Amino acid sequence: MEQLRFDGRVAVVTGAGGGLGKAYALLLGSRGAKVVVNDLGSARDGIGKSNFADEVVKEIKAKGGEAVADYNSVVEGEKIIKTALDNYGRIDILINNAGILRDRSFQKMSEQDWDLVHAVHLKGAYKTTQAAWDAFKKQKFGRVVMTSSNAGLIGNFGQANYSAAKMGLVGLASTLAIEGAKYNIKVNTIVPTAASRLTEDILPPDMFQAMKPELIAPVVAYMVHESFEDNGVIIDSTLGFAHKAHLVRSQGVPLRNKPADPVTIESVREKWAEVVNMNGARRIDKITEVTMDLVQSLQDFEDRSKMDSVNPSYWSTYNYNSKDLVCYALGVGASVVNPSDLKFLYESHEQFTALPTFFILPGMCMESPVVGNAMPKGKYADFTNILHGEQYVEFFGDFPGTEGNFTTRNYVVDVLDKGSSAIALVNSEVYQDKELVVRTQQHIFVVGQGGFNGPRSSDKAVGVLPPPKRSPDAVLEQRTAEDQAALYRLSGDLNPLHIDPNVASASGHPKPILHGLASLGFSVRHVIAKYAGSESKNVKAIKARFAKPVLPGQTLVTEMWLEGTRVHFQTKVKETGNIVIAGAYVDLKTVVKDGASPAPVQQSTSSLDLKSDSLFAKIQQGIKENSDKAKSVGAVYLYNITSNGKTVKQWTLDLKSAISVYQGEPKNGKADTTLTVSDDDMIEIAAGTLSPQVAYLKGKIKISGNIMLAQKLGPLLKSGAKL
Repeated sequence: MEQLRFDGRVAVVTGAGGGLGKAYALLLGSRGAKVVVNDLGSARDGIGKSNFADEVVKEIKAKGGEAVADYNSVVEGEKIIKTALDNYGRIDILINNAGILRDRSFQKMSEQDWDLVHAVHLKGAYKTTQAAWDAFKKQKFGRVVMTSSNAGLIGNFGQANYSAAKMGLVGLASTLAIEGAKYNIKVNTIVPTAASRLTEDILPPDMFQAMKPELIAPVVAYMVHESFEDNGVIIDSTLGFAHKAHLVRSQGVPLRNKPADPVTIESVREKWAEVVNMNGARRIDKITEVTMDLVQSLQDFEDRSKMDSVNPSYWSTYNYNSKDLVCYALGVGASVVNPSDLKFLYESHEQFTALPTFFILPGMCMESPVVGNAMPKGKYADFTNILHGEQYVEFFGDFPGTEGNFTTRNYVVDVLDKGSSAIALVNSEVYQDKELVVRTQQHIFVVGQGGFNGPRSSDKAVGVLPPPKRSPDAVLEQRTAEDQAALYRLSGDLNPLHIDPNVASASGHPKPILHGLASLGFSVRHVIAKYAGSESKNVKAIKARFAKPVLPGQTLVTEMWLEGTRVHFQTKVKETGNIVIAGAYVDLKTVVKDGASPAPVQQSTSSLDLKSDSLFAKIQQGIKENSDKAKSVGAVYLYNITSNGKTVKQWTLDLKSAISVYQGEPKNGKADTTLTVSDDDMIEIAAGTLSPQVAYLKGKIKISGNIMLAQKLGPLLKSGAKL
């Protein structure tokens, strides 16, 4: 492994007379840096002086390094930087490590305790960094590390002064990272926990011995190396571990129901659970994003309010990934025994995709209050008296990818009076990035709540259709497993009717029954295997009525009739002959008869700016500089770059004839190796924070064609493009 060196670099380390600072200074000195060892020489409370810095300098020189001692206070940071400039003529690296403690409970803390801690930690870092800033800008290079603490990020009893100063350093680093970026000045924060003068009688003896500063020093040394790419990050390190930390914010929620409504204390209380719900929380990297996010949230709120004025709606979010898709596919009977099912079960399969019935799940309304709120006066609907009667799903635009975040709107379009019971027609609109991708409709049967003189039918209902009056054109059957319901419920329907024998018995069933949507998943999978080439993207719409229950272990028989691009089907239980799914159909874009090859799936190429665009530009530059090495690979690679599980851009690395990198598919012939990876994961792999091997094993990168050629590509990119 190539050793990272600091030859020609000048580093200033404050508080370097012992502990962490000493470890930093010694390591940098051993790797070629000229080191200014700054230390006031005081105890941890800032009182007293000693010659610690001289001893560290002697140790660096004894090992062949160059160093000079500095005993100035960080509050006079310009003097410390002057020491570097006077002795070595430049300054490249600054590690703000100096610190003191004045621990007191808040009520007993004196103003002096507060001021001294802030002076050393926060003002000291400000003064020293500001003194070095002009030199950094002129040479267009600088590396700064601020030292924060878990007490700053989280808080700690008796350290109000210390915690405030340490959190202040995070804010200082974040702003300087922005201001210094265009000058190649990178400012980052270390959150270390190590044995030092500050912790020698605070930590237990055995832990004090284990928390060696030498376990953290390499982390900080890498953070100040010229090859370090990150800027504005917080790294927490101790005991030989390192973690990234950052602040995140929840998705948030409007505190009123309509734009014209006031915000009240009571409305805040009502919405508070959603305010603090961190599901889907995300990091905001720039302060401009806060403003943009607020403007977008306001626009979304107004748009939703307009929709809700027509139909009162319930809005929710739904997130899924490849594991959810595989779990669902197993729940509806997909099996490795069927080669055509592998694309639904293996996240690294080059055609990995979701089954179309999976996208019914984001629109499920069983936990939504819309049905109960829509019932006529004197009628009610809750979990105890509703049944799923019919289901419709329709797809718009591109078929959803293999991971994503949805926003779903549920609303009731009609309530029908069927005599003794009622039926609520619930529409769900599933959006991704404001684009409607899926629309569903559920017929929710509300037992015992009819008789309100309502309509018996609705023109808003998507109806079922009877199958043709002839023998089926195709029949497929499959036995369900005894554990089928237990497996399917992991996809989100946790109704105890499907797992608890006592609940099933009370409902009149001999044992827990299979979910109707699980049976539908079996049947639609049979249909697309027979008439769609097992291609989910070929499905336009699905409609079905749930007629009778299925017991796990029974055999489902799917009977199909092909009429144009519509496949009518019904599903029976083989053991009883009962029809369990009736009046059902699947509308296809194209019919692919059993045994034929489906039309190739067109990959979309986007003009969107992606983070990986600059990476491919770097690769192009590296290949030009190492054209002989590139040509020796002798292969053509195609990268499919994805976002939300969908291919949004393609890049070709032609290392066979043209020796070039360009956007789009190969111009001559086809790729020897195709790699599919998300924009974010591509950056992580290139940065070295995600191993290609681990990415492959976790399904984050999919490789088809000649896999061995992918291994030849790695060393070239590492050496040639310097990624």
